[in-house]
Amino acid sequence: MAWFLRTEQLSGGVGWMTARQDAFLITSGIPMQRRYFLKRLALATALAVAQMGTGAMAQAADTIKVGVLHSLSGTMAISETVLKDVALMTIADINAKGGVLGKKLEPVVVDPASNWPLFAEKTRQLLSQDKVAVVFGCWTSVSRKSVLPVVEELNGLLFYPVQYEGEELSKNVFYTGAAPNQQAIPAVEYLMSKEGGGAKRWVLLGTDYVYPRTTNKILRAFLKSKGVDDKDILETYTPFGHGDYQTIVADIKKFSGGGKTAVVSTINGDSNVPFYKELGNAGLKATDVPVVAFSVGEEELRGVDTKPLVGHLAAWNYFMSLKNPANDAFKKEWADYAKAKKLPGADKPLTNDPMEATYIGIHMWKQAVEKAKSTDPDKVIAAMADQTFKAPSGFTATMDAKNHHLHKPVFIGEVQANGQFNVVWKTPGPVRAQPWSPFIAGNDKKKDEPDGK
Repeated sequence: MAWFLRTEQLSGGVGWMTARQDAFLITSGIPMQRRYFLKRLALATALAVAQMGTGAMAQAADTIKVGVLHSLSGTMAISETVLKDVALMTIADINAKGGVLGKKLEPVVVDPASNWPLFAEKTRQLLSQDKVAVVFGCWTSVSRKSVLPVVEELNGLLFYPVQYEGEELSKNVFYTGAAPNQQAIPAVEYLMSKEGGGAKRWVLLGTDYVYPRTTNKILRAFLKSKGVDDKDILETYTPFGHGDYQTIVADIKKFSGGGKTAVVSTINGDSNVPFYKELGNAGLKATDVPVVAFSVGEEELRGVDTKPLVGHLAAWNYFMSLKNPANDAFKKEWADYAKAKKLPGADKPLTNDPMEATYIGIHMWKQAVEKAKSTDPDKVIAAMADQTFKAPSGFTATMDAKNHHLHKPVFIGEVQANGQFNVVWKTPGPVRAQPWSPFIAGNDKKKDEPDGK
């Protein structure tokens, strides 16, 4: 009898084990009233069936969790908040069309608040606690480099949707933004050309972190290969969140007196607003000193009087102004979503390059999961090779089977008075990314595929 009582205490209630143990007691000849046993057996069976039913219901209602990792506060919120929103729009659309592998996607949104170490913390939380199958996020390279060791340690997946400096490959990361040869190099080549104004002197102006500094290292080497002397290059950096560009713009104006000058801007985040305002205040027009930006798109120009900026440039792989059926559908989907969700700026819905890169990345991940019939990272990585997607750029984007970067077209656009861009130059078709720039010594010895593949 003591054995029976201990079993019930250990079981925490009645279940199949209790019923089997009760049956064992009966068949072993241990005295027990038959009616009492039958009651207990019926109750055990009912509870077991209920537990099985609950498990089936849980399985039927199962979701695939996906992480959304973008700064919704701090200096980068001006650029990243909209990427969170376009990710949620894309996930909602996929769910409306049946989800992935018959399951709905469940977004888990976190805010690393423009705090680079916090990106790593939030990524560990997403992968270890929330058990997400993939993470879509980051903007700055310093945030991506903060996240990288975490996704590699935990064998997670990160889809990174913003142009960057290259010099990195990981089997756990898919880069859906531009490498330098898909943005920075073509932009400078254009400005050096007769069509682009024939610039001879260069201002390399950026936010002080890894992306601008590495990009400018590449551009210095490229300019040197074209015969540009160091004295004809002015390189200047400002901290994140910098707001006073009066002295810097005055320096640019003075430097430009030495010959035809162009500015290459790798300023990130909300500092772009005071920079462009100061350009207007100083009367520095595109016909005098053209500025080509690598981190300014339609969203960043939303809060700026663009009339004094007409003719300044941006280099991207997508512009909202592109005319093609895929872009028309993308813009309509975004406008409808922004209106339905009452998002800020819904009265003037804008799309931009990192939004397109986010959209492409989520759809390609979905396609790879369905091809692999699994969300297992290693199986998805294998299935991502050569994935294609008809992009809003009007071109078919292809995920390179080796280097985890997209083959993308390159566009250079001029700022218009309405804050849109008029495309003045483009590549004939998609360009294959070169993560290891040939303008950095030693890169010719580096493999064009991640270790561990």
